[in-house]
This record gives sequence, structure tokens and C-alpha cells, in this order.
Amino acid sequence: MMKKSFATLTSVLLGSVVVLSACGSGDSSTGTPAPGGTPSGGASGEKVTVTLAGWTSSADEKELLQQTLNEFEKKNPNIKVNYEVIADQYMDVMKTRLIGGNGPDVFYLDAFEAPGLIQTGVVEPLDGYVTADFDTADFEQPLLAAFQTGGKTYGFPKDFSTLAMFYNKKDFKEAGITNPPKTWEELQDAAKKLTKSENGKVVRYGFGAAPEIARQMYMMKAFGGQVSDDKGSATFASPEALKGLQLVTDMHNVEKTSGEPKEVGAGWTGEMFGQGKASIVFEGNWAIPFLQTNYKDLEYGTAELPTVNGKKGTMAFPVAYVMNKDSKQKDASWKLLSYLTGKEGMKTWTSKGFALPTRKSVAAELGYDKDPLRAAIVAGASYATPWVDKATLPTIMNNFNNQFIEAYSGKAKLEDAMKKAQDTANKEISAAK
Repeated sequence: MMKKSFATLTSVLLGSVVVLSACGSGDSSTGTPAPGGTPSGGASGEKVTVTLAGWTSSADEKELLQQTLNEFEKKNPNIKVNYEVIADQYMDVMKTRLIGGNGPDVFYLDAFEAPGLIQTGVVEPLDGYVTADFDTADFEQPLLAAFQTGGKTYGFPKDFSTLAMFYNKKDFKEAGITNPPKTWEELQDAAKKLTKSENGKVVRYGFGAAPEIARQMYMMKAFGGQVSDDKGSATFASPEALKGLQLVTDMHNVEKTSGEPKEVGAGWTGEMFGQGKASIVFEGNWAIPFLQTNYKDLEYGTAELPTVNGKKGTMAFPVAYVMNKDSKQKDASWKLLSYLTGKEGMKTWTSKGFALPTRKSVAAELGYDKDPLRAAIVAGASYATPWVDKATLPTIMNNFNNQFIEAYSGKAKLEDAMKKAQDTANKEISAAK
């Protein structure tokens, strides 16, 4: 999956709409009541249908998921999986269908959307279904925690990516840099050496940045800052949060060694990197197939992100399988969900590297923890900040992004811009209560 920015991630993942039939109703069931209370079919040999809804990024990815589902059906001949692709406005479609009572039995849920949807009561808690052989300790805990709230687990992560540092080996060699920077201070120094100008104009930035909150949460956290408080009110303008954000804006406005994609005619930092207009970018697993397809001759490597304030950090973007609370086939739905997020199903699904496994054992078995390009991405999962917060995050994101770009571009002081964004976000949050 390719993630250009949080906003463009949605469009890349979701594509164009498919008209879907109503699902989740299932056949009348005669089986044993599932932990959620509703009986599920299949116990007496009756074949039942479980609907699964999600998005897809490519034909190859869709084919790989179908292979995984076929393997599940062979092992569970009494369960038929009806896989539906919602290719446009995924969450809008899902919310409408779930609230209307005709949602799918099992569906994808992005961490960013999880708190808000869980709050509506349409997602089934899964703790009562889990058995000892499911091995929840095998999941990378920050990725699992993204779908836990109030002491309950509402989803199990199917795949993820963190951000890693992509660096141009040729540029590094020409600048006399032997190793990728390990601290923010080393990144600043490297970016100065890597930035290239012609006729007074920057033609290659040392560092290509994405000035948005989805990429900056861990920077704020490094100094003790938080996006919001326990009540969901925005707090990203605190002195602690500003310390992390200042590092990002200073590289652009003071050191002149960082630029964003639009400054060099690129659409996102992965493209900026591929075109040779940035020597270092922070990107995820989705950038690897993009670069392999579009920039075959590019010599690059990856490394974990540099430490900030002496602390390791990165962002994680997990997606989970969750169950519809109104599903009529809860037992069969759990069998599907637990297979897809279990070791066997996850191994098939992540076998080609389109997505990365959230289970440590599967990542090791497939060799991703030692892969030259993906090892750094996998390593970050254990300490990453997931792209999730309170249910107010969408409101916070919109206001943060609107003002942070003003500060990054030098049109406003960082403190003033973030204070304005925070105040506006909190007014909107209060009005929505």
C-alpha cells in the first residue's frame, strides 16, 4: 500500500466506488451462541455466508487476499466468504451501512477511524472470543493497542507500516557521508551537505518533509507533548509539543535544507525522492514497490528514523479486521477474523511484501526483520506511535494541518499558528458535544 500523506492515503487505498448489496444478514442459524450472544450457523453442517468488506490498492493485492480467503474456505467448508470491495469513500459507506443495520460481518478499520467508530457502538468487542492458541502476545503491542480502549479489544491488526528513513546512496557518497544519520542533529548536518543549489535556487533538498500531523505526532511526543488530553481537547500547542515541531520548521525556514514536495513539483515525498529532488525522506513500506516500479535505477537504502531528544520514535499506520456488533454470524465471523489475523492466514497475506505482518513470529518467518529494505520498517513497530488518538482526531487533524503548513512555509510563527489551530479545534470540539 502506498501512503503519500494521510489525506492521500485515503484516496490511494479507496479508489472508485463499487455498488454493494446489503450484507451481514446471513441465514437463520442453528449453531451455538457466540460470545456476543447471537447464534451462528455451521455447527450442524449448515453452510453460512460471512461478508467481508474492505478496500484494495492493486490487482495483485486483491488476488493475494482472495488466495488467503480460498485457503480459509478449504479449512472451513461450511463457511462461504463474500468479499466486497468498497473502493471510494470507504468510511462514509461503512458508517451509513452499519448505522442502517446492513453492514458486513467483518471489515477493515484504519486506526485513525477506530476511536470514532468504536464510540458509536457498532463494533463488537473481541476479548470473549480469544482462545489461548490465538497468541495475542505475538502482535507488536503498539499496533494492537491502537484498537484497544476501555480495557477492551475491538480489532486485531492485519498489517501495518511504520516510517523509515529512505536515503540516496549516490548522494551520500558524493557528499562524503558514510552512514545514515542516527540522531536529529546528525540529520541536520547531513541535510546541509546534501542540499544542492543552482543559480541561487535549490534543486535538491537534503531532507524532503511532509508537514502534516500524521507525520509529526512522534516529534511532539519526543519532548513530552500530546495531541490531545484525556477529554479529547487539543493540546498540540503546548511548549513540549512545540519543541518537536520547531525542529521540523527550522530545517525549512532557518537552515534551508528541507523542502516539501510541491516546492519541487512532486506530489509526495516518495516521488520527490525518486526524482532525485530530496536525498532523504521518511516513508513507509508502500514506497518500496513505487520506487521499484517507477525508478528502477535508483540506488537507495533504508534505516530507522533518527532519534529525537535522545529517544527512538516513528509513526505506525495499522489496519485491523473488526466485527460488526449486529452480525448474525458471529461465530463464523470470528473464525474468519482469527484466521486472517492468525499466523497461517497472515503469512499468506503478507508473503509478497505488499503489506507487513503485525505478528512478530510471521515477520521473522518471512525474513522481513532482516530484509535489506524492510528491516528498518519492521524494527520501528515495537516503539512506534500509532496514527490514532481520541475520537476528536479528525477535527484536530484538519485544524493542525491548516496552520502547520503556514508555519512550515514561514508565513506564520509556529507558536502563533499552533495556538490558532488549537483554539479553533477546541471550539469545534466543544460545539460538537
